[in-house]
Amino acid sequence: MEIKKLTGNIGAEVLGVDLSKKLSEQSISDIRQALLDNLVIFFRDQTLTPEQQIEFAELFGEISKSPVYKTLDSHPKIMPVIKEITDKDIIGDTWHTDETFQATPPLGSILYAREIPPLGGDTLFANLYLAYERLSPELKNRLEGLRAIHSNDFLSTNAQIRNSTRSTKLREDIGKIHSSHPVVRTHEETGRKLLFVNQPFTFCFDGMTRDESLPLLQYLYQQSSKPELTCRFRWQPGSMAFWDNRCTMHYAINDYPGYRREMHRITIQGQVPA
Repeated sequence: MEIKKLTGNIGAEVLGVDLSKKLSEQSISDIRQALLDNLVIFFRDQTLTPEQQIEFAELFGEISKSPVYKTLDSHPKIMPVIKEITDKDIIGDTWHTDETFQATPPLGSILYAREIPPLGGDTLFANLYLAYERLSPELKNRLEGLRAIHSNDFLSTNAQIRNSTRSTKLREDIGKIHSSHPVVRTHEETGRKLLFVNQPFTFCFDGMTRDESLPLLQYLYQQSSKPELTCRFRWQPGSMAFWDNRCTMHYAINDYPGYRREMHRITIQGQVPA
């Protein structure tokens, strides 16, 4: 196994491993460490059945079924991420951290490319450790102890409209989900502090109105997505991304009109942020 970094701040390719085969305990440990070190890791040229993708994901924790998106009838642990040729929009086309409106947001997600367009469709990832570490000492002090309300309102209040232009469908029978999380989160495995807010799901600071919260939140969003904190992954057939949802954001680029794209996502259950 070889770990090849993509940038100095985030992202690495894991080479020389066939995920369709049974992995040794050492290989599993090395992959987990590569994830902790690089925040998002990528595999190339994998040929996986849905069952094999599920088996790989279960090596790293219990699988969490999305509370808001529809999953495959044949494999409920897999969420299809599809754009048909006639679709105008895709999901994930803004900087976000997955499902932070849950009381226990995901540990991470594993996205496998089953059909990709001949061009476009890259995904960006951002380092939330550095987003926090690059703030001024005074602002860090202000943020310590603050909590924020995370909500699925961005999705649930627009479910019908979003579903009309996207093939990946939101469930329209889900009500509002709200959770409170620390603004400065400590990663339970690395012990590092990070900035745990994201634009679509962080609604306001706990105890403040949305109008009062937005000026500072907007500044934090801008700091979190600076180009020097990011990497960009170009998908190929058989590519797979595994990101640590606790300390990253990502952004799916919708720049392939007239082409079909099908990905399979599995999400791993996380813990209550602290």
